[in-house]
Amino acid sequence: MEGEEWFFPTLSRTRAEDILKEEAKEGGFVVRNSSRENMYTLSICHEGQVRHYHIKHDDEKYYISDKHRFPTIKELIEYHKLNGGGLVTRLRKPPQQLLPQLNTLSPLFDEAWEISKSELTLGRELGSGQFGRVVAGKWKGKIDVAIKMMKEGAMNEEDFIEEAKVMKNFQHENLVKLYGVCTAQGPVFIIQELMSQGCLLQYIRNRKELAEKNEVMLDMGLQVCSAMTCLEVNGFIHRDLAARNCLIGERNVVKVADFGLARFVVDDEYTASEGTKFPIKWAAPEVITHAKFSSKSDVWSFGILMWELWSGGKTPYPTFTNPQVLDEVLMGYRLDRPKPCKQEVYCIMQKCWSAKAEDRPSFQLIQTELKQMANDNDRDYSELVEDS
Repeated sequence: MEGEEWFFPTLSRTRAEDILKEEAKEGGFVVRNSSRENMYTLSICHEGQVRHYHIKHDDEKYYISDKHRFPTIKELIEYHKLNGGGLVTRLRKPPQQLLPQLNTLSPLFDEAWEISKSELTLGRELGSGQFGRVVAGKWKGKIDVAIKMMKEGAMNEEDFIEEAKVMKNFQHENLVKLYGVCTAQGPVFIIQELMSQGCLLQYIRNRKELAEKNEVMLDMGLQVCSAMTCLEVNGFIHRDLAARNCLIGERNVVKVADFGLARFVVDDEYTASEGTKFPIKWAAPEVITHAKFSSKSDVWSFGILMWELWSGGKTPYPTFTNPQVLDEVLMGYRLDRPKPCKQEVYCIMQKCWSAKAEDRPSFQLIQTELKQMANDNDRDYSELVEDS
């Protein structure tokens, strides 16, 4: 089914409903991976609501209604485009797929991925932080990009450029794509994909009601975890995972940004022993005491990010100064459960905050647990209508 315009393999139930309701087209549909392993779900928009049907498979046939069986899912879809066959409505068109990521902005990207500043048009400012400013822009006047303009003297440029060559090779739907760099004439520019809704932290702060929607928060957390699993498997450490370093695009697609950048930035707020850079309130105990970074220290930060989501974007340890956080965390203090957060989700946060790095779960294990929670929300299927 790969390549079919209606197949969204990684789409969750929540995002399928969001997409189909947004387009609000009668008979709009997607096929996605089911909560049951190696099975699929058909999601359809009917009268502004989304119905979900389990695609069954036995005797080498696929079917929704036992009366209509087909050798392939493609044939099943083609049949239901012409006939309801027990569905609430016949299938019309799938939603427009998200535009594929550009792997390169320059045909020579893989060999020489330096982008000339003369080819960039700078637009409105999107934000600023410890790295510098981020502005929207265009490459060659036609391709939308985000341009991270690093502060003069704010980073070890040569080391970063070598690391960035590794970073650009990561291909994952929940990692912000790095397109190229500008290193000539002044501060470094980092060119990456533009995410339309901006910073995840500001997004949830401006929509505090989302914290009450467990399925939405769970889906966002799962997307971040999926990206971090990719980094973990590839032996790459983020070092600065937080909601402020995630971006959100159309249809609630969440992507992790700035992975690996923290180690190259010179900033007092990020400096501890041995010149290491990190924000205290997101840092694991071993990072605070020994500047020891690993995937397991990223797991600790992920637990804080999850807390940010369910708290509506509050700052962790709001009544503590950085030195107080350091002392309290080392003595065993942990953040309380945000009110809208289910106990099972908070249990994952607590596992992420185990004092010893080796006692924390891997991102792969966290992803499995979060998927199971999401799957528990994805077991209700619509009844078939009478079919002659």
